[in-house]
Amino acid sequence: MYFTDREPMDVPPPPTVDTAAKMFGTPVIGFLPQASLSELGVGTVGTSTNGSPSILESVAISYTLWRNPQDHDDPANFADVDGKERDSLEREPSKPLPDWMLEFRKLMRYPSLWEAVMTTRVMDTEGQTPESVLVAHTNHILMNTFREQRVLGEFPGNLDSPVTERHIQRVGVPLDGVGVPGLRIDSDPHVYSIGADLGDRILTAVVARDHLPYVTLAFQTRA
Repeated sequence: MYFTDREPMDVPPPPTVDTAAKMFGTPVIGFLPQASLSELGVGTVGTSTNGSPSILESVAISYTLWRNPQDHDDPANFADVDGKERDSLEREPSKPLPDWMLEFRKLMRYPSLWEAVMTTRVMDTEGQTPESVLVAHTNHILMNTFREQRVLGEFPGNLDSPVTERHIQRVGVPLDGVGVPGLRIDSDPHVYSIGADLGDRILTAVVARDHLPYVTLAFQTRA
């Protein structure tokens, strides 16, 4: 959720995955639909030169994880949060909130795969390789979701033992029902990463190891 000085009821909802995909203008990839995952939101990175319209460089889809997808109210689905955060989520909001904020607040009770699947547009054919994009995505997730375990020093801090291209192995990646040549990083203690070179785009995905038993690592181009 983003911060603003406006009253909560005046804040518009953030872009949806569909909106971001339309702005991207190139097919966006997500996880193959599966009962244990539901789309939570989207993050984008864009650039603009000399006041020209912003061009999206990447679209990253976040997901809510359901350990027991047959019963969303099962306590097994709840995230492991500390007492202070749990109390904050259970307390009634101090101000009226729009429906989208209330729904987002409700989903914060459950574990999420933040910016797990990213589609990156190839902007620099020389300096932007599938390997470099996979490494950058992996370290981005480690830096932002494993801060307590992996980040040293004051904010923003330094990532302890970042992954590098030497950790990459060659594998096949299931995409749209077929296997495509891909990459993986299976050496980090906290996350597993996978990616593929699609020519005009690069697919990367990063999943916390604790979530791997509940996630099928297969992908589909979104309509």
